[in-house]
Amino acid sequence: MPELPEVEVVRRGLARWVTGTTVTDVEVRHPRPVRRHLAGAGDFAARLRGVTVTDAVRRGKFLWLTLDSGEALLAHLGMSGQLVLQPPDAPDETHLRVRLALDGAGSDRELRELRFVDQRMFGGLAVVPLAPTPDGLPGGRGALGEPVLPVPVVHIARDVLDPDLDDAALAARLRRKRTGLKRALLDQQLVSGIGNIYADEALWRARLHYARPTETLTRPAVTAVLAATRDVMNEALAAGGTSFDSLYVDVNGSSGYFERSLAVYGQEGRPCPRCGTPIRRDPFMNRSSFTCPTCQRRPRNAHW
Repeated sequence: MPELPEVEVVRRGLARWVTGTTVTDVEVRHPRPVRRHLAGAGDFAARLRGVTVTDAVRRGKFLWLTLDSGEALLAHLGMSGQLVLQPPDAPDETHLRVRLALDGAGSDRELRELRFVDQRMFGGLAVVPLAPTPDGLPGGRGALGEPVLPVPVVHIARDVLDPDLDDAALAARLRRKRTGLKRALLDQQLVSGIGNIYADEALWRARLHYARPTETLTRPAVTAVLAATRDVMNEALAAGGTSFDSLYVDVNGSSGYFERSLAVYGQEGRPCPRCGTPIRRDPFMNRSSFTCPTCQRRPRNAHW
């Protein structure tokens, strides 16, 4: 599933090429990707025709286009969703689900289509109302207008790349959680956008075990894990994200290559880049956690 860096790569592409464009037509080719738009595919299309995109915003893994109608086009990429910009005469993708015709896309003002392509159809699009942010600050990365959020995203916390994230308040909440550190990092109502891959990479960099009880964290430890998370996210952004197959691409159809830089995730049995100890894999929440047994010693009072 795309994580924060992958979604941010897509957001940046949309901000460059889609902001200021007007939706001239909408085609919903399969109803499932608009299932969260409860009024149906016809209403979804009607609410988008004629509206202009004012900005592209992201909070955690949620991405939306703010519209001059006072609503937002909310997108969640799910397991395999892609938002791809194409010229109108480009062949249809095999798993094309929704097509938006855009007038005046990008600085060259060419006509383009924004296509939602989703093989597995766990992702989706919906036109949703906006609500004020709980803290009165901008909704997320890329927000240029009023401090608002799509209603379905109001409960989602800010992420580590959000300039308005309060590190001190997050550290205090983290230490009050009384759970394992990785579980806390994956809690989207505590801090958003961190998934399995980047949690493992950040914890390795901070030399902390995923089962470390959050209530035992010192302030330097919290500072270290937040700094490590930001570092790994920014490096992944610079590499275009992490693409293990062709399912994740940016708006131009290009894959990221940060998987080449992963230190522990998916590296079971390979030597730790820091000390040479073979990387260990443990079952974790129906997934896996990858650690270095030497650099990240398991605490005696571990929380799962």
